Amino acid sequence: MRLTLSFLLNVSLSLAQLTTSSLEKHVDSATLAHSYNPVKEAYWTGYPHHRRTPFALSPDGKTAYLAYLDASETDVHVQPINPTTFAATGTSVTIKGAKEAGGLVAHDDGFALLTNEALPSGTSNAPAGNTPVPVLYRYNAAGTQSWKTFLGGPGVDAENGLVASPDLNGDLVFSAEAGYYAAYFVVTAYSGWAEGHFGDAIRYVKPDGTLENIPGASSSWGCSHNTGIAFEAADAPPYASICAEDQGAIWLNTKTQGMGNNGVKVSNEKVINGGSNEPMGGTSGSYSGLARFGSASEYIFSWVSRGAIDLTANDWMGAGYTKSANRTSNRNVAIALFSDKSTIVGEQATSVVGAADGDKQINWVTEGTADCSNAHVAAFDASQALVTWEEIASPICDFEAMGCRGKFTGTHYQLVNKAGEKVGSPIESLDTTVSGDLVTMSDGRICWPYVNMEWRLDAVTRALPASTTSDISFACISLGGASSPAEPVPETPASSAAAAPVSSAAETEAAAPVETEAAAPVVSAPAASEPVAAESAAPVDSASTVEAALPVSPEASEPAAPVDESSSIPAAVPTAPVAEQPPTDVVESNAPVAPAPEITKAPVAPAPTGGYELPATSKKCKTQRTVWVTVTVSA
Repeated sequence: MRLTLSFLLNVSLSLAQLTTSSLEKHVDSATLAHSYNPVKEAYWTGYPHHRRTPFALSPDGKTAYLAYLDASETDVHVQPINPTTFAATGTSVTIKGAKEAGGLVAHDDGFALLTNEALPSGTSNAPAGNTPVPVLYRYNAAGTQSWKTFLGGPGVDAENGLVASPDLNGDLVFSAEAGYYAAYFVVTAYSGWAEGHFGDAIRYVKPDGTLENIPGASSSWGCSHNTGIAFEAADAPPYASICAEDQGAIWLNTKTQGMGNNGVKVSNEKVINGGSNEPMGGTSGSYSGLARFGSASEYIFSWVSRGAIDLTANDWMGAGYTKSANRTSNRNVAIALFSDKSTIVGEQATSVVGAADGDKQINWVTEGTADCSNAHVAAFDASQALVTWEEIASPICDFEAMGCRGKFTGTHYQLVNKAGEKVGSPIESLDTTVSGDLVTMSDGRICWPYVNMEWRLDAVTRALPASTTSDISFACISLGGASSPAEPVPETPASSAAAAPVSSAAETEAAAPVETEAAAPVVSAPAASEPVAAESAAPVDSASTVEAALPVSPEASEPAAPVDESSSIPAAVPTAPVAEQPPTDVVESNAPVAPAPEITKAPVAPAPTGGYELPATSKKCKTQRTVWVTVTVSA
């Protein structure tokens, strides 16, 4: 009888598929203490992207946290969220001066936040122009800072050159089994051999805040001009990591931490001007792209791609590196499976020069003419996962290696199994999107934050009405439908992508959020912080004017190759353990949517800086820029 029941259970699970009742919505369930802007302008194109709001659940399932950037674009707020009602509750914490909500890990006794911030004026060896540096904060449940550790800037791995992070575009994960936080983020060097160029770094930090350089796991310069990151915890360093780079590939670089041809090539991608089709979401992306199947060793990765044909040699990089042409003008959704953190299931992408098919290894989730973007993935359990993406049914794709524009035609949610097979058809939604981490809850649902707004992809950000909000919504998908949660997920390492709790969430009463301001000395080693003072802030009003800016696309061209060895970017740079030091002399200091206005006047404005250019005092990478046409329209 036991064998029969087990067989029937397995058959039932294999036949399960998503239906419209699988999707539940908690519209405007949390009122935040501050307003924020839910739209982020994309690099190069200026098209709208969701501004990431990191979301994480504590291991005991009793508390969730949401991080968001203030509407002023300075200060990150972390709001406790009731995981049952999704209402704001408890004490909100403000990290003053923070510039990006870059990754969040929830604990039973507080949270850790990856962010970036400018150093105080006069700090020795600080980057020019108030360029932010990456930093990791730890707070307890009472909202008091436990420690603060710099991951870049003065004194951090100085032998390999000092780095800053104008845009983190990365993620933070934690493994209790391994005993480390790890952050993977974009950097730009402002000293040393790579000065003036962009790459990425992986930093490991102990639970007490000590930065540790782990040979074979840590890195200070990995993937040149990183265009996308996927990161997930493992039971021991190195953690599972993937990067998209500016030379034509996506790499599973768990073992290499870089873009060496001894790594695993997941995909060939056409690259122009530091863009590779926004595979992991582009600007404000690089989260919930890589997920672990419960406590098993397997992982699943999702991204968007135009496919690859007609491979040619990348002479600058040498043997094992190729360039490719796009198979399609639109992007489709793809997934890859890994049997462990460093091994792909099936073939890796080819590096054979002359190959007509550079994408034959890809497992496509979609294969149509709609443009797909904002792809994410999370695991329900050890055998099933959810893949999400947005679509434009009739796209206009002006840029060969960037995003497309057109009418938003819905967010899609597809169930896939451990073998990489689609289970049933995707469900579609016009009134939910994904703008924060997909988190596997105590009851087996996958939940995430979004903003209740009309989502538009048919114009550049500057042509759309500016808006701010102080309300956040949540959506969830369950395998058994909204009223029938699935079996809880086994305990796995916690991360901002999916924190796997060990018990069901306890019902707690929702209370109005109480806001506190974090004010503690700057330290790179653990230090007790002073109690934070209470603070409240009124929402920021929407802008009263709308700037219409339409990009004029220049003829596409490949990035210019460096002319000397000092400016080239090697695949990986080994790092030796370096004792971290603190900075010297540091003292801590739904608007309605209207049609885009018609262009009647065309003064040329400076191109946006995007994520691939240093301050004016530094060297600049040789990339072609979009020309913007801007007018101001009175409200």
